[in-house]
Amino acid sequence: MTDTEYPRHWVADVLASDGGVVHLRPIVPADADALVEFHNGLSERTRYLRYFGPTPTLPPREVVRMTTVDYKNRAAFLALLGDEIIAMGVYEGLAADGKPESAEVAFVVADHHQGRGLGPILLEHLAGAAAEHGFTRFEAEVLSENPNMVAVFRDAGYQVSRAFDGSTVHVEFLIDPSEALTSVRNARERASEARSIANLLHPQSIAVIGASTDTKKVGNVLLANIIAGGFTGPVFPVNGPGAPVDEPEPEEHVSKFAAPTQRRSVREPRPAPPSVRGIRSYPSVRAIPDPVDLAVVAVPAAGMDDVLSDCLAKGVRTLVVVSAGFGESGEAGLESERRLAERVRAHGMRLVGPNALGVINADLDIGLNATLAPRVPGPGRVGFFCQSGALGIAILDTAAHRGLGLSTFVSAGNRADVSGNDVLQFWDTDESTDVVLLYLESFGNPRKFSRIARRVAESKPIVAIKSGRGAMTQSRAARTREAGRDDAIAHMVLGQAGVIQVETLTELFDCGAILAYQPLPAGPRTAIIGNSSVIASLAANTARASGLDVVAMVDLGPAVTQPDLSAAVAVAMNDSSVDAVIVVFVPPVAVDAADYAHGLMEAVRPADGGDVPSKPVVTTFLAVEGVPPGLSRSGPDGMPVRGSIPSYSTPERAANALAHAWKYSAWRSRPPSQVRTFEGAAAEDARSFVREAMADGPRELTRVESARVLAYFGINVVPFREVRTMQEASAAAREFGFPVAVKATSKSWVGRVDREGARLDLPDATSVLTAFAELQALTGDTVLHVQKMAPKGLGTSISVTDNASFGPLLSFGLSGRLFDVLGDRGYRAVPLTEADARELVVEPQAAMLLEAGPVDDAVDTEHLVDLLLRVSALVDAVPEIRSVRCDPVLASADGIAVLGAWMRVGPVPTLADTGPRRLG
Repeated sequence: MTDTEYPRHWVADVLASDGGVVHLRPIVPADADALVEFHNGLSERTRYLRYFGPTPTLPPREVVRMTTVDYKNRAAFLALLGDEIIAMGVYEGLAADGKPESAEVAFVVADHHQGRGLGPILLEHLAGAAAEHGFTRFEAEVLSENPNMVAVFRDAGYQVSRAFDGSTVHVEFLIDPSEALTSVRNARERASEARSIANLLHPQSIAVIGASTDTKKVGNVLLANIIAGGFTGPVFPVNGPGAPVDEPEPEEHVSKFAAPTQRRSVREPRPAPPSVRGIRSYPSVRAIPDPVDLAVVAVPAAGMDDVLSDCLAKGVRTLVVVSAGFGESGEAGLESERRLAERVRAHGMRLVGPNALGVINADLDIGLNATLAPRVPGPGRVGFFCQSGALGIAILDTAAHRGLGLSTFVSAGNRADVSGNDVLQFWDTDESTDVVLLYLESFGNPRKFSRIARRVAESKPIVAIKSGRGAMTQSRAARTREAGRDDAIAHMVLGQAGVIQVETLTELFDCGAILAYQPLPAGPRTAIIGNSSVIASLAANTARASGLDVVAMVDLGPAVTQPDLSAAVAVAMNDSSVDAVIVVFVPPVAVDAADYAHGLMEAVRPADGGDVPSKPVVTTFLAVEGVPPGLSRSGPDGMPVRGSIPSYSTPERAANALAHAWKYSAWRSRPPSQVRTFEGAAAEDARSFVREAMADGPRELTRVESARVLAYFGINVVPFREVRTMQEASAAAREFGFPVAVKATSKSWVGRVDREGARLDLPDATSVLTAFAELQALTGDTVLHVQKMAPKGLGTSISVTDNASFGPLLSFGLSGRLFDVLGDRGYRAVPLTEADARELVVEPQAAMLLEAGPVDDAVDTEHLVDLLLRVSALVDAVPEIRSVRCDPVLASADGIAVLGAWMRVGPVPTLADTGPRRLG
């Protein structure tokens, strides 16, 4: 087998426990010399524990055996940092008859990379590769004096059985993904990704590469902002020798990151300036005498080769590249961007950008402002992620104007590596962040985003805005064709994950303010208090339209006094039938508004003397946008803190922000709901059948095959037979018992509104023969179906489609082309919890027919919920099922009947959030 024939989807970039990137790929014969060098670099102790003996050198025959594998019965993975092998893992089948079941697994990690969690990572990816070829169990022999190796298997999440035999321990465990194993994988992924972003946002030292003495240059602005931000560690300007002249560089010297049409300018050997902004500068990162954690890069794409080499040699952990000229500039720039990201990851680093605005950590102990923004807000408890640099400047300026303090800020630019998923993982564990705000232009791995967001939203609100119609759709062509539908799907799926979705940047900050400074409402019951009946009515109308229940409206009149306003608010705050308060206030002429502000703050103060009200309060105080000084509780740095009362310029905005807070509170306070498991479901049989069915590539299963796969998870299609002759049709009808149906099988005739493709309620053999002859003549189908008649019911439809943005999506709606054309369907991401399934059943507008349809009694929706959960469990367990459609599903008071099922199978997309965890 040649070097290029290994399974390409096994290649992965992964994160070690310290947040550093490691590249995994299958071994090839050309790795022989590097493998020998790796082995020679191991300590005697490590070689002894791996090979059960000294083994000072690898015999040539063993080198050939280790590097020549078939990627089926034997496979090996290398973990690489640059071109250096830092770990290796291998599995080898044990079955003598060639039928895979058990495989022996072993791995070894270079001494100076031990303790980085590489063992569990190799084990996870080896298990994923072995499972593809039918292996279900791993075995290993471990020296008794090597308890750390046994701990690796256990800590990876496997249920390990051990047998002691003198000096060795025999270990066995099943490799099929279990709920416990998936949980461990996700926890490990969460910790490593959070650590990698912590490395970015908590640097001990910074190098500004491209720092310039010209105050108009980007590098000079970056350095100035870092200094002005009060960064607490050392800052090293890097300004290499030379300046560009208009002379083309020879082709062989053009950077691999430059687009083919670009030329790197020749640099004259001029000395670097001794200092930039009064700080000693260096000709390269390598020349800096002290360690460097973070490199902020402002050099053209053509200069990236030297930058990366220097940063690797220096041990830099993260690069923030503000330079433009990459993916945003066209196809050539996009290819340059891909090469940049690949090389950064190969060198064990992470990349923010390119074309990024930069990053901020407002913690006074860090003081990091590595951005190009001219104005940034003070410290706070809100984390913000966006992509666009220009938009990021506006975001930071608006946050500063509103007094909304930030904990951290990341502008990822073209998002070649670090994404919103990574930063969400960090904020999930960051004690300095209470609220997350996201401006999303697109998704890299939306299914992973949905999984992470769902967990984060359980404790911290996430407010997201998508940048326009079709932002969730991957391809530009699809954005114009399917933008509306995809936006509706995104709304449902993100709502399933608890994400608060808004339409404008103004609304984003409106929500951020109430969530940052006020408690969540316990319910929708809202009191509106004010001195303008018109403004109060506007607030009430928006509140009701947004799902709030206005239980009290108190009009104090335009001449209200400060004591009267305070007393009315205090009454509402102490009223157990009120969950939230909106104060609409236009001060009377010639009065001191500060007195009213002071009175309002005292009225909302809880009885225990604390600073945070017992229920949320929002206001339109003086029509100010943000937090007026009189309504602010300030922290040590002078920024507003929790307990401050946010003000909005219009009553509609105040009511809308409160409504978002209530909807999120209702989502968060739902009873716990789990993904249901089905005892007796034959997941392994289903996987085996599907993989055999797609042995020759992706295809659509026959109706018979589809029914068989569904049956593995307890989903029984109403019995039917494929028939080709009148005799077969008559025999099938007698077998089922009358009445029966005869149906066409071609797609153009199945599911027609006029039902011309089916003959129903056939009472005897003569009618069956007549129907068979009519349908064959009408449709031209050589194969027809004879099916047992099902009880009458309301036709519904359940399907799973492979969405380009969110992966497998399960949808529900009423059956029929009319409802398909109207798009009246609900969508949820797989896997569904029981709560998801119950919400999905009532999502379509036509779901009201389930209570008053063409049947006498209301539909028993519990049977539909059960079917949705079984379909979800099937697709989650067998990701090779790319689509499923159960249609029609007749639902009645007595149960359900699945009349038809279609299924398509094929390879799992690389970006799907399944299998071994990886970056992306």
